[in-house]
Amino acid sequence: MVFSSLTFLFTFLPISLLLYYLVPYRFKNFILLITGLIFYGWGEPIYIVVMILSILIDYCCGLAMDRYDKHPTARRVILIVSVVMNLTLLGIFKYSSFFIDNINWIFGSSLQNPNLPLPIGISFYTFQSMSYTIDLYRRQIPVQKSFINFGAYVSMFPQLVAGPIVRYDDVRKELETRTINMPEIHDGVAIFIRGLGKKVLLANSLGYLWTTIKAMEISELSAATAWLGILAFSLQILFDFSGYSDMAVGMGHMLGFHFPENFNQPYNAQSISDFWRRWHITLGTWFREYVYIPLGGNRGGTGKTIRNLLIVWVLTGFWHGASWNFILWGLYFGLLIILERLFLGKLLQKIPVFFRIAYTFLAVVLGWVLFEFDQLPRVWSYLGAMFGATGRGIDSLFNYYGRSYLLLFLIGSVVAFGFSKKAISRLSSRFPKSMAIATPCCSILLFLLSIAYLVDSTYNPFLYFRF
Repeated sequence: MVFSSLTFLFTFLPISLLLYYLVPYRFKNFILLITGLIFYGWGEPIYIVVMILSILIDYCCGLAMDRYDKHPTARRVILIVSVVMNLTLLGIFKYSSFFIDNINWIFGSSLQNPNLPLPIGISFYTFQSMSYTIDLYRRQIPVQKSFINFGAYVSMFPQLVAGPIVRYDDVRKELETRTINMPEIHDGVAIFIRGLGKKVLLANSLGYLWTTIKAMEISELSAATAWLGILAFSLQILFDFSGYSDMAVGMGHMLGFHFPENFNQPYNAQSISDFWRRWHITLGTWFREYVYIPLGGNRGGTGKTIRNLLIVWVLTGFWHGASWNFILWGLYFGLLIILERLFLGKLLQKIPVFFRIAYTFLAVVLGWVLFEFDQLPRVWSYLGAMFGATGRGIDSLFNYYGRSYLLLFLIGSVVAFGFSKKAISRLSSRFPKSMAIATPCCSILLFLLSIAYLVDSTYNPFLYFRF
């Protein structure tokens, strides 16, 4: 089941926050645990058992690791148990159909495909929970002996189903002691509304255009319409995911937590390596800390570095979905990053910034085609349409949608490339008093426009809920 709207969130959030603020401090983590389970249970009433099992696995492994603190072999075995059990749960629910289908295809067998529904956010909370036992094994954090505190960490509803991936060490101190005051709540509300506006007003509107174009017969698309569609998706996925991340960070502030930043104007990146330092930052950090560096990182020579990068990027693609297009998508970015490390990065440094940004954005947009179509023949057909394989350059369809969505594309580009952020910063430094009044007024207007859109629209997908 996928959340089709934000209706439940707007009902759930005020009630849960009011309860959270009213209870004594010592009960706040218990409220976080319960509200997290309720929030997840609304979307996945059956698979709440999977999440609770994941919590129990790593909580118990943490206690066992602490008990056998003086026994390196026992601690290693406990870590292996934690990782294997977590990955087994992830593998059963997310990847079993993929492996069975490919085994049947390769060997001509007829193994039954269970076609299990994917639990919402399982990739996020599994990685989040595993970071605890790995860091505990490395002796980077102390053991968490309170089941309520650990359960609250894993099930915290703001970032439970779509990130950011919050490592235990990121919020360890705040799980014990945190400050909840009006400035923090005010900042949280502002960040939440900003994310809501990006998600509802920009991502949903541009996503509707992409959904329309994607459903058309590719052989009938003009090159201009094909480009218009994938550019709409490029903005949609940015505002959808970064919007939800902003909402999660904002809700975190309201609860007294400071979640890590997940996006930093990625379409301003000047290389693919730079792009992945700005896009889904917490996932990149997770793979760097728990896969790339343990494999040896960039130590051991060029050959081993290339091997490690390929492993990481194949896994990154596979994390996004159990399909060959995701694996190839990850491999595509891995190869580009390898080329930048070998020679392309030095060449990029010799050209103007504008062209470096243009190269990166074009490479990312082409990658989104591979990301969005799970049938590889459609990937090649759509790429062909973009470069004129259908024999159509510009048609009346492009003219119609281009005019209809021109203003939305302009607003989206201004936000995506950071022009709005720079303008607000300059206005705030030049007219601080006026901006102190204008900023909350704009937030209220943005909130009202978002609510009006939600009331009037039934199109409200969350792209990253499926991961």
